[in-house]
Amino acid sequence: MRLHLFLLLALCPASCTARTLIYSLRGSWRIRNQNGSLQLLGTVPGCVHSALFQGGLIQDPYYRFNDLEYRWISLDNWTYSKEFKIPFDSSKRQKVNLIFDGVDTVTKIIFNNVTIGKTDNMFNEYEQCSFSWDWGPSFPTQGIWRDVRVENSAKEWNLEIQSSFDVVSSKPVGGQVIVTIPKLHTQQTRDIYLQPGERIVDLLVKISKNTSVETWWPHGHGNQTGYNMTIRFELEGGLTIEKSARVYFRTVELVEEPIEGSPGLSFYFKINGLPMFLKGSNWIPVDSFQDRVTSDTLRLLLQSVVDANMNTLRVWGGGVYEQDEFYELCDELGIMIWQDFMFACALYPTDQGFLDSVRAEVAYQVRRLKFHPSIIIWSGNNENEAALMMNWYSIKPSDLKTYMNDYVTLYVKNMREVIFSGDKSRPYIISSPTNGAKTIAEGWISDNPYSKHFGDVHFYDYSSDCWDWKIFPKARFVSEYGYQSWPSFSTLEKVSSKEDWSYSSKFSHHRQHHMNGNSEMLLQATYHFSLPKNTDPVRKFKDTIYLTQVVQAQCVKTETEFYLRSRSEIVNGEGHTMGALYWQLNDIWQAPSWASLEYGGKWKMLHYFARRFFAPLLAVGFESQSALNIYGVSDLHSNCKVRLTVRVHSWSSLQPVCSLVTSQLVIKAGKAVPLYKEPVSKLTNRCGNCTRKSCVVSFFLSTDSELFSPTNYHFLSSLNEAVGLLEAHITANISQKGDMFIFDLKTSAVAPFVWLDVGSIPGRFSDNGFLMTEKTRTVLFHPWKPTSKSELEQSFHVTSLRDIY
Repeated sequence: MRLHLFLLLALCPASCTARTLIYSLRGSWRIRNQNGSLQLLGTVPGCVHSALFQGGLIQDPYYRFNDLEYRWISLDNWTYSKEFKIPFDSSKRQKVNLIFDGVDTVTKIIFNNVTIGKTDNMFNEYEQCSFSWDWGPSFPTQGIWRDVRVENSAKEWNLEIQSSFDVVSSKPVGGQVIVTIPKLHTQQTRDIYLQPGERIVDLLVKISKNTSVETWWPHGHGNQTGYNMTIRFELEGGLTIEKSARVYFRTVELVEEPIEGSPGLSFYFKINGLPMFLKGSNWIPVDSFQDRVTSDTLRLLLQSVVDANMNTLRVWGGGVYEQDEFYELCDELGIMIWQDFMFACALYPTDQGFLDSVRAEVAYQVRRLKFHPSIIIWSGNNENEAALMMNWYSIKPSDLKTYMNDYVTLYVKNMREVIFSGDKSRPYIISSPTNGAKTIAEGWISDNPYSKHFGDVHFYDYSSDCWDWKIFPKARFVSEYGYQSWPSFSTLEKVSSKEDWSYSSKFSHHRQHHMNGNSEMLLQATYHFSLPKNTDPVRKFKDTIYLTQVVQAQCVKTETEFYLRSRSEIVNGEGHTMGALYWQLNDIWQAPSWASLEYGGKWKMLHYFARRFFAPLLAVGFESQSALNIYGVSDLHSNCKVRLTVRVHSWSSLQPVCSLVTSQLVIKAGKAVPLYKEPVSKLTNRCGNCTRKSCVVSFFLSTDSELFSPTNYHFLSSLNEAVGLLEAHITANISQKGDMFIFDLKTSAVAPFVWLDVGSIPGRFSDNGFLMTEKTRTVLFHPWKPTSKSELEQSFHVTSLRDIY
């Protein structure tokens, strides 16, 4: 995010080296509102809200009800101004450019009292305003906010390089370009001839088929290998221009083909020829104020993605195109990106002015982002096909054809054309959800975009019992699904006061932007848990927060495990699920939402669950027709020989009631296979005096006695019906080892949903929210900032389910 002057010396005398002189205008600017009653200094990059806050003129915009109190800011007009002198003689330069990398949104740019430009599109290198969604506040911001394609055949890799020039000359300029990739022992030279004006030079570099090229792989599947490349232009007159870049090699294919035993088509991705289950979440803007998004924040959030065994994020179409560093980190960490264009949940105009703006936006973003190996698909919009065909906006039947034509005009005749003219290396779908190839065959709009036999689906159901896996769609790919929870008390405490600390407070209602969201969380909780009963209102609020996180984690676990085990089977014509991206990863402020990471990055219980259910090898349990079934799910590249251990525990004892270890079983690479099936009645009879209400089942996969998967569990009854569940007294002995801290836990009883919390000390545990069935357990704490044993001991608090009753 920057604002600067970009000076380009296009031609030099003989023996001159080309220099691009950049004079940055970042730093202090004067800001005033329309009538001049407010004048202050602000920082660029930045926005008006940030300047007012930093100047002490407003409180933290996220505090309590300030999103309402400060709406006047976005309703006013604001002027940024700066006086400066260029520290060199601009008259000796053939061209001087003033470049705005990001301006939000409708502005007029005046230079020395002359209007030199206007802006109306935040996404076009100089964001339509981001107003309130049901997961975030409304802060329409204003200000200056933002500072190669590879192909291969069976025998060789081809590297396509695009270089843009603005040739300020009265005659053509000739010369040579030399492309060098040292580690691939590649150097190629070709002659070039540049005509005056703005030009793009396309270069094709063929990598010898005898050269061993290491491909870029998603996290969990291999290394993220890249190569340093140098491009050197040696032009007439002794002009030399040199550019370095990082280049990656990988292929992507969206496979839509018939499936035996099922109507419709598959919908899955092959990366470097390998079919891959996409497991991950949806990414939304990190903050309402983009100038507050730091490199450290991005790295923290994206590291939490791979730490939870995810390989994919969907950048949702109602937010922003992320800054370059986001995509660079995804390249580095191996996070695949499903990239929406910024169109969501709305019907858009198709007048020529708007179409021109969109075409420029799409061309710019494709040009900016296409060389990132992490981006594997472009998607035209979020839910607009569904909105049109499900008639979310009550369109009159007589007008529907007009809206359908407008939809095709925007996303197909314009956006699709621009995308493929700039990048043919990735698939493009025009919406999510969509029926993919079926949508195309139906004229780009399907009658039912939520079909389970084609494309991807979004699924939400807050009223049905989420422990019942039969409510979930056995679809080809599920790119949105989820449940809400509240963030931890330590996160809320920063933006609230004591009078707010009640589930029924005005603050709690105001912070919830999803209609009936707070009551839906409690409804889902009552299916299997009792609600907190503490007479202390603050303690009851904290207990309710804890319970919403338990419910969210358990609901998303049940749904995700259903999708994971559906990848290799067709049941009643449905299945072959090859993607699960829950909604949503991160939070934009401190409020109840679907996120698994709180504002600031703290892990909710769901994120710890995700670390387990997205493990590369997992045992998944579920009941069908009163029998317990256990599947083995593998993301490994080779077949795996394992043994399954099934244990039955009594709620009233830390000693297992019985245990079973199978003979050696084989889980095929990338598949889900059934490993075990037993009627629950037979299981409980076999294990002494067990009943559904008095016992719980745990299971894991191992090889040669080595733990090879997380330990999973299956509840045989609702927890509010559990018999023998005791109040557990859990203690922790904390010690330090290097940069980590060791928590040696002891419990007096079996404890479900054990939650370790160290308040506002930033960091994460190696595991949390777990079922503790043994007397002792060791958990590691990874701090994100320096801390101490004494600080952790003072902040540490542990909660298990029985504690809230």
